[in-house]
Amino acid sequence: MEENKNIESIGKINIADDVVASIAGIAAIEVDGVARLTGGISKEVVSKLGKKKLAKGVEVSIVDGNVEADISVELEYGNNIAKVSKEVQAKVKQSIETMTGLNVTVVNVVVSGIKLD
Repeated sequence: MEENKNIESIGKINIADDVVASIAGIAAIEVDGVARLTGGISKEVVSKLGKKKLAKGVEVSIVDGNVEADISVELEYGNNIAKVSKEVQAKVKQSIETMTGLNVTVVNVVVSGIKLD
């Protein structure tokens, strides 16, 4: 799904879900303590939730200019899981809103693993 944004009367700007997902993924891996993005949500869960794509651990849904993001990450051992997850939520929200002008209503973080080395 693409989101249309009106800019005065000049025309429309379309921002593809994949672009928003890329912004979210880059923002998430920039957070200290995040080792990598993972595809930790199973295809069965995705199909039950009605989501169509699962790529690189990020799934976004854009409806009426509002973004909901699900991000699956692996954290580095020794970090506070709650603290890093909240930092991921804040960074993803800020990055998407700054770069696209869309409103982020939900950022769900799934910690699917711990990197030990």
